[in-house]
Amino acid sequence: MAPLPINGSGEQTSTPTASHSDVSENLRQVCNVSHDTSSGRRAPGMPPLGQLSPSSGTPGAAQPLHWDPSATLKVDVAAMVRLFGYVDVTDTGFIVAVLSIAFNPFFWNVVARWEHKTRALSQTFGSPRAACYCLGAVILLLNCVRSHCFTEAVKSQPKLEGWDCHWTYYSGLAIMAVGTLFVTSSFLALGFTGTFLGDYFGILMEEKVTSFPFSVLDNPMYWGSTAIYLGWSLMHASPAGLLLTAVVAISYTIAVLYEGPFTEEIYRRKQKGVKSK
Repeated sequence: MAPLPINGSGEQTSTPTASHSDVSENLRQVCNVSHDTSSGRRAPGMPPLGQLSPSSGTPGAAQPLHWDPSATLKVDVAAMVRLFGYVDVTDTGFIVAVLSIAFNPFFWNVVARWEHKTRALSQTFGSPRAACYCLGAVILLLNCVRSHCFTEAVKSQPKLEGWDCHWTYYSGLAIMAVGTLFVTSSFLALGFTGTFLGDYFGILMEEKVTSFPFSVLDNPMYWGSTAIYLGWSLMHASPAGLLLTAVVAISYTIAVLYEGPFTEEIYRRKQKGVKSK
């Protein structure tokens, strides 16, 4: 055993000994400092190591860490609020872009349902195919107007400086390329009348298209278009573009919920008519 130290008067003194609980507390504090200083911050919902209480079984043993999803949700909401703090939703150009995005699917669904019920367009233009081509041309024109309004709204709003870099730009470019692939391949698979609501005019396809891109996802025309807007927004580091892309996705989601059952009913009646012959 090492000799005890001797003080100035020649008497031996005892060295203070830390108790087991003191050592555990010091270790927890050291771990806490190391945890905070090494990473700069900790994950949302994860308590500091220094705040872990000993388990009831073993003195000084830390309890297992638990993730708090509510804390993550709060952080995500805060990040979204901060992101969209860059967006002036009262700007005239932004409002016009939102209205043009929402109007397009509303317009073509109302007109197509009206045509399916009355055949008024087919009678006016002399044939269902001519009427479908006319409606398709109008939809294309409205899509051009929508894209123009989207672009102008993005240009008039501030950029997010942290995203204005090559990595974000090329990521957006890649997403745009994928979206363009889906839109183009969808059009080639469906044809003009299949793309522009020909089934509402009585121009029905022989069978359901299952080739690419329909083998990958449903409604690839809609989601490809959404991807194009998303990629464009990332390329321009635009929070306003991201918000408008969300509006595009919501409008298409509503359109799918509205169109899907009705279109399925059209083809169900077709199959029923074929079987009855």
